[in-house]
Amino acid sequence: MRFKNLNDWLTWQESLNPKEIDLGLDRVSKVLKKAGLSNTFDCPLITVAGTNGKGSVVAILEAIAKAAGLKVCSYTSPHIFQYNERVKIDGLPVSDTELCEAFERLDQARGDTALTYFEFGTLAAIDLFFKQQPDLVILEVGLGGRLDAVNVMDADISILTSVAIDHVDWLGDNRESIGFEKAGIFRHGNTVVCGDKEPPTSVVEEARNKQCEFLLAGRDYKVITDLSNDSTDGWSFESGYGVISDLPQPNLLGEFQKHNAAMAFMAIQKLQSKGLGAFQFDLSGALKSALTEINLSGRFQQLRSDPEIFVDVAHNPQAALALSSQLSERQVKGKTWAIVAMLADKDIKGVLGNVATEIDVWCLSGLDEISRGLSVSGLLEQLPGELPNPEEPIMSEQNRHDLALNQCTMLTDTVLLTNTVEKACEWVLSKVDSSDRVIIFGSFYTIAEAMKKLSDIDS
Repeated sequence: MRFKNLNDWLTWQESLNPKEIDLGLDRVSKVLKKAGLSNTFDCPLITVAGTNGKGSVVAILEAIAKAAGLKVCSYTSPHIFQYNERVKIDGLPVSDTELCEAFERLDQARGDTALTYFEFGTLAAIDLFFKQQPDLVILEVGLGGRLDAVNVMDADISILTSVAIDHVDWLGDNRESIGFEKAGIFRHGNTVVCGDKEPPTSVVEEARNKQCEFLLAGRDYKVITDLSNDSTDGWSFESGYGVISDLPQPNLLGEFQKHNAAMAFMAIQKLQSKGLGAFQFDLSGALKSALTEINLSGRFQQLRSDPEIFVDVAHNPQAALALSSQLSERQVKGKTWAIVAMLADKDIKGVLGNVATEIDVWCLSGLDEISRGLSVSGLLEQLPGELPNPEEPIMSEQNRHDLALNQCTMLTDTVLLTNTVEKACEWVLSKVDSSDRVIIFGSFYTIAEAMKKLSDIDS
């Protein structure tokens, strides 16, 4: 075996291909074939693409399968704490040993093919899933769809959660081009579940060209909220297969999670309609059980209550709007503090602008140790409506000196600067009152650092 531990394998994979992101299916297709693996599983495969909501939909699908007693395998990215989180069997991360053995098999098969870090991980997940003989496999697209490594596998059902502007360097700067890339996961004659109520024309045309059954949110299936009481609990799901009533609120904060759940429900109903033996279970009971058992880190997740502290992986304008809505719906007596750190290739101004009305105090931080990370000064330049006199330097020499020493510095009464998320957490926690709240967002890296720091403080 090339390496004996997982960290060594992952470090090596990061440098195997000179490009961190190198879209295309040629390499993965070649290695998949050399490894003796097929591009179809012996069970249904659901592939999930979209700008936002992918992780939630995968988690809900996984919870339904577990509630029904099915053996389910899922692949997601990125991870928050441990790489193993990406590859799960029956909701549990696989072991280091299993991953290392899969990496070794693929290393032997690849020859001199320079796989990327993501391609290696995707093929390892596929390899492990074939050995499990599951009842259902769920794969989450990493970036786009058409040229993403996950798309090497043929999906029986494709779910497209939403189409918004993100990853413009690879997918384009408009919804039509982005929609085309994401619709690349559609397969001829198979079913598409679309959660975007107004999909780009490119998505609709791709489904039509491939003669897909196109099930559209709001038209072919819908969420019906019970307006007979003031509670957000008690809702129904309606589709061509009938109505499932008295559903509980998903164990994920946010009204929009009902719509994520509806996509998962529609996909499972479609599998049931095919008469597959494993899927002939009581759907209503499985859905109700699943909704209360869903567990997904980093989606407006509350970590503390005094003061309230939330983390959210929101990193594009659409997700920031959803985050803003969440904050608006939850009243707070004191101030709302934001700890933000982001990657440089995101729409920084769009993200900050969409949540700005809900923020009283900003604590901006850098992600300098990440290759695509944005410095705190770069983040500051994109902050809407908070900068000092534009004729003066954004930061004083004292500000820069403090940052160089990894100390917090106060730019204005409402803008704090730090170099690291860890230091931002320390600073903000020393300043907030019990009536305030803190929202930490901007990327998976941001919340991972914050959650680790808060855990260390609590312990």
